[in-house]
Amino acid sequence: MRAGFLLTIGLSALLAGCGSLAGLGKTPPDTYELSSAPVVKGRAAPRRQILVVEPLALKVLDSESIAIKPTPASVQYLADSQWADRLPKIVQAKLVQAYENSGRVGGVGRPGEGLAIDYQIATSIRAFEIRVDVAETAHVEISTKIINDRNGTVIAARIFEASSPVIGSGNVAYVAALDAAFEAVTEDLVSWSLSRFR
Repeated sequence: MRAGFLLTIGLSALLAGCGSLAGLGKTPPDTYELSSAPVVKGRAAPRRQILVVEPLALKVLDSESIAIKPTPASVQYLADSQWADRLPKIVQAKLVQAYENSGRVGGVGRPGEGLAIDYQIATSIRAFEIRVDVAETAHVEISTKIINDRNGTVIAARIFEASSPVIGSGNVAYVAALDAAFEAVTEDLVSWSLSRFR
């Protein structure tokens, strides 16, 4: 299991936050990021440019909070911890990096970056959580559509999911498990989509 996540985002910002909260008697939450996107192999489409849309997510996942599910029907959040940004924005950034790292497409970007787009990658985060009802396991599930940007047609759709056991204890172990599950989903998603670009 890889655990290449960052524990803090910018020493100066963190110290500034500590100073502002110290007077209030509060300790700032630990801030986590997902690891660098993997290098994915797949079919090359050097003439194609793709747009990665910010993923959709219900409010329970559309935040900086790290979700814990004690039961299938209940949600809590990891204490004294947070993502570095809203989860959908982090997932979007890591998917963009994965396509860039693959070197298999002509260009990849986000909305507003001015690319002449061939395909859109539209995703929805269905699960991004630690499940503790049976065993402590990270579970990530992302539904994906490839949309032809010329005519709006969905040319392929699939759901990707992966689980990873929590090894160790504490918040760092929980985030490492989520990181490993998301990496597996990213590898499958990007490899699959590369094979659909024409």
